[in-house]
Amino acid sequence: MYSKRSGLILGFHGCDKAVRDKIVCEKGEILKPSENVWDWLGHGVYFWENNHERALKFAQDLKDNPPKGKENLIKEPAVLGVIIDLGYCLDLLDSKFLDILKIGYNLLCESHTKFGSNIPKNVVSEKGELLRRNLDCAVIQTVHEMNKKLNKSEYDSVRGVFFEGSDLYENAGFKEKNHIQIAIRNQNCIKGFFIPREFDE
Repeated sequence: MYSKRSGLILGFHGCDKAVRDKIVCEKGEILKPSENVWDWLGHGVYFWENNHERALKFAQDLKDNPPKGKENLIKEPAVLGVIIDLGYCLDLLDSKFLDILKIGYNLLCESHTKFGSNIPKNVVSEKGELLRRNLDCAVIQTVHEMNKKLNKSEYDSVRGVFFEGSDLYENAGFKEKNHIQIAIRNQNCIKGFFIPREFDE
């Protein structure tokens, strides 16, 4: 009953300025979905929810530390703003969908046991942070496949909260880079693009 999210939200996508300008200025241009096996919310187009600063920092970090073979991915860090209707959302801040995720995990385990293959694993850094979320991606993709097989409505988006970075202060329950991210699967959920304004402090 409460699965479809109401209202519009703002999302921000860190990218190269040329990419941002092309998306905003050229009719029909869309963003390419990410389809890596470690994408923590599964396959889709990723946005930071209401967090322009984090999106810009992400683009700056990509410029300073580009992935191997993608040295020219970001020449001039920029942020693309989007207006989003989450639609039918697999919202991992909602107990109902966390229960569905458990079912997806159990199905994934059964499938790998049946075929005698190893289940994907999340990769943890020395600091205890999850660097690559191979398991989480596989579980979420399993949920999407489960929906298809059961002829249920496909999720338009996936939303999750992430606790990242060092403790904000001694004995803190908050991290320096806490954020909410959204993966858009149905790009009709994107109602518009914009170039974020610069505001005086």
